[in-house]
Amino acid sequence: MTHIDKIQVTKRDGRLEPIDLDKIHKVIEWAAHDLDNVSVSQVELKSHIQFYEGIKTRDIHETIIKSAADLISETTPDYQYLAARLAIFHLRKIAYNKFTPPHLYDHVKKLTDAGKYDQHILADYSRAEFDELEEYLDHWRDMNLAYAAVEQMAGKYLVQDRVSKTVYESPQFLYMLVGMCLFASYEKSERLDYVKRFYDATSQFKISLPTPIMSGVRTPSRQFSSCVLIECGDSLDSINATTSAIVRYVSQRAGIGINAGRIRALGSPIRGGEAQHTGCIPFYKLFQTAVKCCSQGGVRGGAATLFYPIWHLEVESLLVLKNNRGVEDNRVRHMDYGVQLNKTMYTRLIKGQDISLFSPSDTPGLYDAFFEDQDKFEELYTKYENDPSIRSRQIPATELFSLMMQERASTGRIYIQNVDHCNTHSPFDATVAPIRQSNLCMEIALPTKPLDNINDETGEIALCTLSAVNLGKVENVSDIEEPAELIVRALDALLDYQDYPVKAAENGSMRRRTLGVGVINYAYYLAKNGVRYSDGSALGLTHQTFEALQYYLLKASNKLAKEQGACPAFNETTYSQGILPIDTYKKDLDKICQEPLHLDWETLRTEITTHGLRNSTLTALMPSETSSQIANATNGIEPPRGLVSIKASKDGILKQVVPEIDKLKDQYELLWQMPNNDGYLKLVAIMQKFVDQSISANTNYDPTRFDGQRVPMKVLLKDLLTAYKLGVKTLYYHNTRDGANDAQADMEDDCAGGACKI
Repeated sequence: MTHIDKIQVTKRDGRLEPIDLDKIHKVIEWAAHDLDNVSVSQVELKSHIQFYEGIKTRDIHETIIKSAADLISETTPDYQYLAARLAIFHLRKIAYNKFTPPHLYDHVKKLTDAGKYDQHILADYSRAEFDELEEYLDHWRDMNLAYAAVEQMAGKYLVQDRVSKTVYESPQFLYMLVGMCLFASYEKSERLDYVKRFYDATSQFKISLPTPIMSGVRTPSRQFSSCVLIECGDSLDSINATTSAIVRYVSQRAGIGINAGRIRALGSPIRGGEAQHTGCIPFYKLFQTAVKCCSQGGVRGGAATLFYPIWHLEVESLLVLKNNRGVEDNRVRHMDYGVQLNKTMYTRLIKGQDISLFSPSDTPGLYDAFFEDQDKFEELYTKYENDPSIRSRQIPATELFSLMMQERASTGRIYIQNVDHCNTHSPFDATVAPIRQSNLCMEIALPTKPLDNINDETGEIALCTLSAVNLGKVENVSDIEEPAELIVRALDALLDYQDYPVKAAENGSMRRRTLGVGVINYAYYLAKNGVRYSDGSALGLTHQTFEALQYYLLKASNKLAKEQGACPAFNETTYSQGILPIDTYKKDLDKICQEPLHLDWETLRTEITTHGLRNSTLTALMPSETSSQIANATNGIEPPRGLVSIKASKDGILKQVVPEIDKLKDQYELLWQMPNNDGYLKLVAIMQKFVDQSISANTNYDPTRFDGQRVPMKVLLKDLLTAYKLGVKTLYYHNTRDGANDAQADMEDDCAGGACKI
């Protein structure tokens, strides 16, 4: 048997040389420097490396990284940094054949020559500017990344060959180059200042960037909008144009929202009765095929949410499309569904009345009024109910709502959109720019118009470009002002920087310039401030924080409008009429939170009506599953399921520890510690008071809290009505506690790997 120190190892360049165990030990010691409760010998013991002649040094390094990652726990959280440092060491060796990264200019030149970076970077910046930014780069910030962050970076974000898994860059280059690309069009006298500020804010995790921006900006591919909303008309031409648009955007890494609510019901006459319509399901299947046909370059699989109104004649068949019963012919399981409701439907439920179902094609004006004018909808709806010549079917509201909530509970993926709130508490004037759908993850609320063909310039596809402020870095709400300004400037510049695969999307983006800025690390923010989700203690803080978020974003957009002009469609916003989110929220909220406004909204109102806004929308609270891991933050606004989350993705299992677990372990309120959804829904409603788009808000149920281990329908309906009453626009996942280890319940899904989980 060969003695270990006689073994030859295969170096990364293919050379053989004698194994150097001392070198391996020194690398682990280096990674363990200044970390608490970590043991070099534990890592070495746990690695159990089976040394053999010719073993690759790469395999040795990967085994050691994994053994360090396996030691991450509640009591020894610092192994996440030890594993991360080893992973960074490994990653740099792959990218540069050495630990020290090259000069910024040399690196960009090499990758531009290789076709990996966009040529404009070298063309737009002088050698002197490269030298100045090289001086500013701090590669040691890589050492502040946790292990889950490095793995997500290496798997999803860093420029690489996705076939050979060769990574070409390390994280600090990513952060610097995104800033250089986005601010390249700024005046030379000021752009390096913005690049440096943006680099600091992103590399120190004050700002969280979405997947399409992190993986795409600096490469020759130029489509970075996270969310795409496509509305379908009731014609074959429009259905074909919608399908074509879906394919183009799925292939460019975007998540899709499809509004198919106009499609006429089964049995409707076509061409004056010459043929009978096949109904919605065959066309939904067509959309599903379009969504699943591209894997988005290995970054993530295509995903979509499809929307329809609850009063559609086929609704009973549509509500069950996702469930596991039935046959392939009558199921379309690989999309999620958004069911659209309004006050009329809720009133029928509360009063125990019937809901009448119609085909939109049989009821002129009804579908449009559903979004644009609630009084007109009520009037037309009643009129058509009393007209025996119009095809309709009646179903008790309790029965229909119960079917919807039962499917929501069993699949977790039947979402809710309150279309009246989306239009009455909206930055858009519903008479000219109604909101008729949301997106994949239920946080976008933007105007759309159906396409008649793929080159149709009168249609409108809505895009939303996302980012988030890390609340974990906020000590005082005024801290939000700087990241808010940088995000607005960077994302607004991105709208001009990116390409548009479909003309209808370019037109909408250029006219409206919509942004969606959210937050990450809210659970940590609450824990740090000693307040909780469920007991009302976080209401005031949440009100102050989201007031500041919307205020500073509006202020930044107003400042940009003074410099570059308001967005061309500013006149289609309620902002142009001097109406702000603080004017249109549901006043029922005032009963649960008496926190006053703290900022100078009246001066801002005057500035906005005088100079306009560069962006029609500014806020949307997205799930941020993946990008929150980069900042080692808790997801979006959600409570964590465990102090250590085990996240499963296509790249393997990753452990993530909540921030400051050593100090705040008892301050965190975990998901299944919350007694019910009441406290959470109240907080979401307070956020919605200020958020001009919508919120990916989830409802969560633990069956063990109820008799017979079943969540009663009346509880599900009560939560639905509470959310509506408080002005919540959308509900995303329905999570049911399944008895598995809760720390392990954070498994990645369509949207988690997907677009809007920034």
